[in-house]
Amino acid sequence: MKDYIEERVLELADYIIETGATVRATAKKFRVSKSTVHKDITERLLEINPGLAAQVKAVLDNNKAERHIRGGMATKEKYQHHEEQ
Repeated sequence: MKDYIEERVLELADYIIETGATVRATAKKFRVSKSTVHKDITERLLEINPGLAAQVKAVLDNNKAERHIRGGMATKEKYQHHEEQ
């Protein structure tokens, strides 16, 4: 694996752990695709640092468990904003 890819993988992992960010938010922050972030943290990170991969997986599992709540809140906010206009 190339050095710059390895560096990116570790940066992505650190960012996700520190902020609890989603794959989408991380991709936006680092200006890469969601697919790249997902592949980096699920496949490449496991090869580079399995311990770090486990920490990232815990954050992503938590995000996945909460996503239905975020979606509901976004919909509620959308319609509340729509009624104000």
